[in-house]
Amino acid sequence: MEENISGLTLLGLGTMGTALAHAWLAAGHPLTVWNRTPGRAKPLVGRGARIAASAAEAVAANRLVVTCLLDDASVGETLDGVDLAGRDLVNLTTGTPAQGRARAVWAAERGARFLDGGIMAVPPMIGVQEAGAFVLYSGSHDLFDEHRDTLAVPAHPVHVGEDAGYAALHDVALLSAMTGMFAGIAHAFALLRREKEISPREFAPMLAGWLTAMTSSAYSTADQLESGDYTRNVTSNLAMMVEGNATMLRTAEEQGVSAELLTPFMTLMERRLADGHGDEDTTGVIDLILH
Repeated sequence: MEENISGLTLLGLGTMGTALAHAWLAAGHPLTVWNRTPGRAKPLVGRGARIAASAAEAVAANRLVVTCLLDDASVGETLDGVDLAGRDLVNLTTGTPAQGRARAVWAAERGARFLDGGIMAVPPMIGVQEAGAFVLYSGSHDLFDEHRDTLAVPAHPVHVGEDAGYAALHDVALLSAMTGMFAGIAHAFALLRREKEISPREFAPMLAGWLTAMTSSAYSTADQLESGDYTRNVTSNLAMMVEGNATMLRTAEEQGVSAELLTPFMTLMERRLADGHGDEDTTGVIDLILH
């Protein structure tokens, strides 16, 4: 198979990989695909995709090679023994910062340039520009700039640093914040669950609006961390919040709801207060969980 510099290769056609493929094909990009289960690739032929019989054949087809596989181990297994010399490898497989850094070294040893990526979207958002999806990239900025237009097709590309581990680090940091938000949402609905007169659908807009308003606290936390002054622009101090936690815990008990989604953070707040930081807000908790 002859190399097609203007096209790209995609390895992996799971739900996300298939969404990526459809986006590039819709934008007119020549695309060579490979998947461990060949049947997943066949529906793309009608859209113009070329199916490679092996990962090695797919990699040989284009300079730009994108992987979207199950995990980091799958990337190593898929590309084991494949000639990567002269290739630009963009890894959109979910992994950790350490895996991203190690994979960058691994790629360089094989003569390939490397970008690691983190997709901040679900498959239906891919290729839909107004959906707000974006993909984090880290590694060579020159490599990112060279392929920016192609990478922008599925979702808005954001380069977060030359360190190849930074895409995964930003990805996991954002997902961690999301997980904490989901925990709070779950607890809020649990408090109302047995109240037949309160409609979850009617409560949802109030909850979403409140959470949206509270997200601005991220800016004040960032400002405090950079200044080193955790008492800067505090509106509700730690002493007040710890006192208010008691009401939240009593209400949970009255409603027959476990407080286990809240108590880990509340315990850290109490520790910080006990250390004499009642005039701060919750930023100091960050220092407590560093080790």
